[in-house]
Amino acid sequence: MIEISTPDPRALVRWFPTGSPGPATIGEHVLATGIGRWWADRPVRPRTVAVSCAGHVVLRGNPEGLTPSVFAPLAGNRVEAPARFLPALGAAFDRLTPWERMIWTLQAAPQPATVSRAVTVRRLDPADTDAVRALHSDASWLWASWGGPRGLATSGHAWAAVGRTGRLLAVACTYFRGTGHEDVAVHTVADRRRHHLALACVSALCEDIASRGHTPSWNCSVHNRASRLLAWTAGFRLVREYVHFAAGSPVAHDRLSA
Repeated sequence: MIEISTPDPRALVRWFPTGSPGPATIGEHVLATGIGRWWADRPVRPRTVAVSCAGHVVLRGNPEGLTPSVFAPLAGNRVEAPARFLPALGAAFDRLTPWERMIWTLQAAPQPATVSRAVTVRRLDPADTDAVRALHSDASWLWASWGGPRGLATSGHAWAAVGRTGRLLAVACTYFRGTGHEDVAVHTVADRRRHHLALACVSALCEDIASRGHTPSWNCSVHNRASRLLAWTAGFRLVREYVHFAAGSPVAHDRLSA
């Protein structure tokens, strides 16, 4: 795959249907924010097109006639693709690990979330950039889809539980912003879990998303019990399941041609 400039959104409709929850929001997010990359097997009349952001790739098109080495730039990402791509992807990487995923949408009222008076739940703003950056390194995934801590703080799409000292105790944000759905992500610092902070942040974010005329969505592993429980408590209900694949390292060219 080669990196290409941002395609005309009108030409992308046949590759990436819009307005649905789940992987479809990734391409819409990249188009709206410019954060991410577009790929194709060739610059003119491509047979295969992909979009990548925050370690996620959505791959579409026809793999017929493409050599496995074409997919090498997608190494290290989680790839969502039709089943027809699996033989080529399996030959392209030293491992291709399936991850079963669940897509939820907000369909019910959230359970009440009572937080301490010492905590304020509010929207993040640019002044919170350093506080976002101060989150533990295991939270770095949270701002990956916004290009970094400042991108998340200035996005207008993140809500946080903030302590009296200004420390961020929990953050919920739109991870991928689609035209009809906004995919929700949340992180709570380790010493403040089980204090209903994540639920409070998610509930505030969902109200904000609804005010934009969009539907909140949730995407998690079927094995992530904590995420599933939080989604249910926040009013999300299961819509469908799918599988994406964690791509390992590219297989060496001499092995591919042996």
